[in-house]
Amino acid sequence: MPVLRILHLVGSAYNDFYCNLSRDYAESCLLATANPSLYDFQIAYVTPDGQWRFPSSLSKEDIAVAKPMPLLDAMQFITAQNIDLVLPQMYCIPGMTHYRALFDLLNIPYIGNTPDLMAITAHKARTKAIVAAAGVKVPFGELLRPGDVPTIAPPAVIKPATADNSLGVSLVKEAADYDAALKKAFEHADEVMVEEFIEPGREVRCGVIVKNGELISLPPEEYLIDPYQRPIRSYADKFKKDPGDSNLLLTAKDYVASWVVDPNDPIVQKVQQEVKKCHLALGCRHYSLFDFRIDPNGEPWFLEAGLYCTFDHKSVISYTANAAGIPLNELFMTAIAEALGRN
Repeated sequence: MPVLRILHLVGSAYNDFYCNLSRDYAESCLLATANPSLYDFQIAYVTPDGQWRFPSSLSKEDIAVAKPMPLLDAMQFITAQNIDLVLPQMYCIPGMTHYRALFDLLNIPYIGNTPDLMAITAHKARTKAIVAAAGVKVPFGELLRPGDVPTIAPPAVIKPATADNSLGVSLVKEAADYDAALKKAFEHADEVMVEEFIEPGREVRCGVIVKNGELISLPPEEYLIDPYQRPIRSYADKFKKDPGDSNLLLTAKDYVASWVVDPNDPIVQKVQQEVKKCHLALGCRHYSLFDFRIDPNGEPWFLEAGLYCTFDHKSVISYTANAAGIPLNELFMTAIAEALGRN
């Protein structure tokens, strides 16, 4: 098998938070998947000034000495590199949409979902509408714009319609707390969702991977939920540092307790069935990942999609695939084969 030239698309032209987040994830992936006999990794690093750099690594020193390029020069540079495949590692909305679309124009395949689907799933209300039409349970909710007044009686969850990582999310228990929660959420998006709160319950994430065109369900990962101290997962449950910090520490596996759900647990099959419905309804490819709230009766309720896989040992799809007997190297090779159509 010839060595594949894989371009890691990293950074963000949107802001420092997403740029640093992307760099941290991608650096972990580069270390975890390195195999010079199979892969020749290249890096394209985009910064909030819109410039492109092609550093030899994601260390601050190598990034600092890499020549900045405008978009046109960067596209010419990439075209000359004979790239076989791109692994997008950008998590801002432009990175998930516009930057992926560039590689469609260049006719270079990439792992992961298409820009149009990423745009849909970046908007939580649109995603909910699509999966609900496929028969998946979703919490009753409403979409608000500035000046709108919620009509849902608390308890309710307030969340920006287009933000990730639980930024701007609040649980409102009293109607008097709506104003502060809405103000917080509108700092992160122009539209805000108000949803009925699904009482604990449990909260899980569950993924699907595609192999030879077939969907393979992964075991759900469950997160510690406490009805009094931690009724919902917050930004602080995911990161130890502030969004502006240049070295975010990802802590989903050590700061908040999480575990792979026992395969004999009755929720496993229910959640896996719903995940497949979501994957097919949205038209996902290669892999998908979804969050669910499990009510006290054991019924799963869709929360949102997170169509990301970092391909390191800590990312949810990698972590749960490993628990299912699919090690990271096999997972990565499977995604590459799907993206290149080599099944």
